[in-house]
Amino acid sequence: MTASSKVLVTDVILRDAHQSLLATRMRTEDMLPICDKLDKVGYWSLEAWGGATFDACVRFLKEDPWERLRKLKAALPNTPIQMLLRGQNLLGYRHYSDDVVQAFVARAAENGVDVFRIFDAINDLRNLKVSIDAVVKSGKHAQGALSYTVSPVHTIEHFVEQAKELETMGCHSLCIKDMAGLLTPVKSEELFAALSKAIKIPLHFHSHTTAGIADISMFKAVENGCRHVDTAISSLSWGTSHAPTESMVVAFTDTPYDTGLNLELLQEIGGYFYEVRKKYHQYESEFTGIDTRVQLNQVPGGMISNLSHQLKDQGALDRMNEVLEEIPRVRKDMGYPPLVTPSSQIVGTQAVLNVITGERYKSITNEVKLYMQGRYGKAPGKIDEKIRSMAIGNDEVITCRPADKIAPELDKLKKEIGDLATSEEDVLTYAMFPEIGRQFLDDRANGNLQAETLLPASNGEMGAQMAPTEFNVTMHGETYHIKVTGAGQKYDEQRPFYLSVDGVPEEVLIESLEEIEAASTQSGNGSKQSGVKSGRTRATKQGHVTSSMPGTIVEIMVKVGDTIKDGDPVLVVEAMKMENEVPAPISGTVKAINVSKGDSVNPDEALVEIE
Repeated sequence: MTASSKVLVTDVILRDAHQSLLATRMRTEDMLPICDKLDKVGYWSLEAWGGATFDACVRFLKEDPWERLRKLKAALPNTPIQMLLRGQNLLGYRHYSDDVVQAFVARAAENGVDVFRIFDAINDLRNLKVSIDAVVKSGKHAQGALSYTVSPVHTIEHFVEQAKELETMGCHSLCIKDMAGLLTPVKSEELFAALSKAIKIPLHFHSHTTAGIADISMFKAVENGCRHVDTAISSLSWGTSHAPTESMVVAFTDTPYDTGLNLELLQEIGGYFYEVRKKYHQYESEFTGIDTRVQLNQVPGGMISNLSHQLKDQGALDRMNEVLEEIPRVRKDMGYPPLVTPSSQIVGTQAVLNVITGERYKSITNEVKLYMQGRYGKAPGKIDEKIRSMAIGNDEVITCRPADKIAPELDKLKKEIGDLATSEEDVLTYAMFPEIGRQFLDDRANGNLQAETLLPASNGEMGAQMAPTEFNVTMHGETYHIKVTGAGQKYDEQRPFYLSVDGVPEEVLIESLEEIEAASTQSGNGSKQSGVKSGRTRATKQGHVTSSMPGTIVEIMVKVGDTIKDGDPVLVVEAMKMENEVPAPISGTVKAINVSKGDSVNPDEALVEIE
């Protein structure tokens, strides 16, 4: 076996595997005990940072993602740590100024990232240039990634031309990032054969097993010049995750591509994560099996898991099929963007809104508006001009690199966060997610960091999507897992509560109940969650502004006394990690504002009153 034929393995167990199957909830404390064995395997790299892990650490787990990176680097001295970087979007959901991108890459490299897999959600390579240059400057490995998708505009020739451009831009290797598991064995053979002839840098294969064919497609890619593959330890593989590491090691044994990895050691690691997975059973996606519908809807591994949890929180999990049917329609309207973060969230959330509200584009997220305006880059195909007009009206569509219109912002961010940031890493955490980043840094400064179900909302009451009341109920020898995700207003003798029972969404009417105070898991300081109660009046009039789903107020765009027109934006509500403008239902004068920035809100509450 020659060095050039050996297959090199990247295991995604510490990032994409649990992002795909467990909604990115694995904690650092469950990674560190196995790192010694992971470090002895001989992986080319371990994907352990980036993607949604940064968001999940700050938003749900109340962990410092930079501290996680440093701990993993110390525990994996012999294995390169790999991260997934969204080009000019970094790890957030918007484009950042060049100075923020450069600072982020520099700090990530200094804290322990050795391999940067860099991609752009819509494959606009202009959005990768600054990141690639920054990685090269840091002395680390810059891996350019192309998001694989199927559409009338995404041909083999198209991908080859983009691969050549990435090689010219200075990438050390090229990854085909098949985030939805769309590559069939035939297409994999065709694509990698063409790439092998066109470029000289090493080729890397990344795919998900949603449709059950990624392992076969991987083998065909290797037979046609690919020498780097992504796999996941078997106990967190298959479904929307990845091909099992152990299985692929066996598959390549006694071939010219033998990985040389120790199967017995890998099996020990698999046993460890088999036990760890049980700890996160409540985050298991409802869609962990083989699902060939992906060949039509193209929903990627991490997205299907998050869609499942988002719909649960809206009490609408039974409408998943409607959402999966709507996603391709929204994607076509938007010019066929690949469904990968953040475009997957942008398309997916809009599809959810179209289904839940009962009218296509009745409510349009801010992110869709920015996309239609060209703020994320150039769409691969033609955008539906009617939908674009609905989203942005007559606003100018930009055609330059979007970041060219963003002034340097690092100094401004430092001033905004002030003394709460004790390092440049803290400033960058705030930059990625201003609202939850500030809350995280404030809670850390005051010793109030509490993970997920232990964390009360800022007003001392249960936050609908941030910290649902969660507990177990045992009746007649059977235990049921209850999660209260929101509450409607009390009216007549009954009040609706939104909850899930063992993951199945329910809406119940409870008589003569002012609030719920459920005994939740106790935190280290003995605190428990408070009940569900907003104190707002029920929306009963045409001029009452309501949210169509539970969420958090991120911006109030009017003040009492303002005269506004029907359709004018009144509030911005964050739901499902996307921001949605809530329009005025009538023209008139703002008489009352019943919310503050940061408040959690539920459907049927009168958030703003217009007469």
